[in-house]
Amino acid sequence: MNRPARPQTSKLKQSITGPLLFLFILGDVLGAGIYALVGKVAGEVGGAVWIPLALALFLAMLTAASYAELVTKYPKAGGAAVFAERAFKVPLISFLVGFCMLAAGVTSAAGLSLAFAGDYLKPFLDVPATPTALLFLLLIALLNARGVKESVRANVVMTVIEVSGLVLVIVLVGLMFGRGDGDVSRVVEFNPAVSPGAGILAASLLAYYSFVGFETSANVAEEVRDVHRVYPKALFGALLTAGGIYILIGLASSIALPASDLNSSSGPLLQVVQATGFGVPDWVFGLVALIAVANGALLTMIMASRLAFGMAEQSLLPAGMGRVLPKRRTPWVAIAVTTLAAMALTATGDLGSLAETVVLLLLFVFISTNVAVLVLRKDRVEHEHFRVHVIIPCLALASCALLLFQQDAEIWLRAAILLGIGLVLFFFTRWIQARKGSNYPAGENHATVEKEPLES
Repeated sequence: MNRPARPQTSKLKQSITGPLLFLFILGDVLGAGIYALVGKVAGEVGGAVWIPLALALFLAMLTAASYAELVTKYPKAGGAAVFAERAFKVPLISFLVGFCMLAAGVTSAAGLSLAFAGDYLKPFLDVPATPTALLFLLLIALLNARGVKESVRANVVMTVIEVSGLVLVIVLVGLMFGRGDGDVSRVVEFNPAVSPGAGILAASLLAYYSFVGFETSANVAEEVRDVHRVYPKALFGALLTAGGIYILIGLASSIALPASDLNSSSGPLLQVVQATGFGVPDWVFGLVALIAVANGALLTMIMASRLAFGMAEQSLLPAGMGRVLPKRRTPWVAIAVTTLAAMALTATGDLGSLAETVVLLLLFVFISTNVAVLVLRKDRVEHEHFRVHVIIPCLALASCALLLFQQDAEIWLRAAILLGIGLVLFFFTRWIQARKGSNYPAGENHATVEKEPLES
């Protein structure tokens, strides 16, 4: 039996319970990845959409195991940046890991805002995409600033709705197949233009984006009650639940429509619902899809703001990023900065290219985290924590290397530009600290709190 965990001491309020954490992770994993990209997965692999989805789930579970060990061992808001700082003791590496995570978060939010402003919105409003995306991000920021408890409660409602939408797709296709329509043979068809292996690998890269989001939970670790006990259960439970739903969606989509039809649609699941012939109004499923995208964007921006806050706590970003609202106790400066960055990124690409950039940036983070698990095995803590077998992070590293080689030059270039911005920011921050005579060691808590002290 595990010994009781030591009480957490943090400026942030511990208001996230185990069930809320499960729904937080599930809501962050489910969303635009499956609602918007399942057609692109079909375009790469053919009708066997479920295979790359199952492979992507397996690959994600490998790295998730490393997160489960490190989060329960070091429950701090900085997440992967904290792990890198402890493992490598090199501020630049810690910064780059944290910045990759931060850049992936704001890039993902930018892509989700464009998805929100696209075809799923048209049944309701025919408005310009870019201004709508910017307004959407602003509304997400206001909810984020109101409080993590309010944000996570909103996530509960939105997660139930988006899961219901996916279950609706599965049920409708099941009824369609039951009456003798659809074609089950398509679920084992592959894209004739490429070999099955190449098609599965290429599709797995896109499918992997459908599972990223589990890592964001590391950045709310300080706000989780009894994190050492509940985090692994919530993490693995949410991933397995999402994976099961995704595989069923992959099977249902291919039964209902040929891969070419799925690939040509920007709203593939809406096309699937229409193909069943049960007369579900387009606006009903469009609303569900919009809620799914909004939920993903909300949780991604929660992660990005908490990560920026945690990096400020670690002296990797200016101390001002650690400022919190005195009553709400939310990191308002970090929320404002990450929201502005996401707004700027909406002009740099479409959902597909931004999604691939997110995956590439996160692969660097995952490599660092899997190495950190191995390096930190010798580091002992006073409380019980989850422990993974050493072979798992080794397999996770191999999976990350495999996915890296699937990226094309355009995505590498975009990621390199973002990392270049990160390097400039790192050295600028060090220069500012030197001018102010800052002697804070990395990892020391020195962020300021406005107007009144906060409870521990």
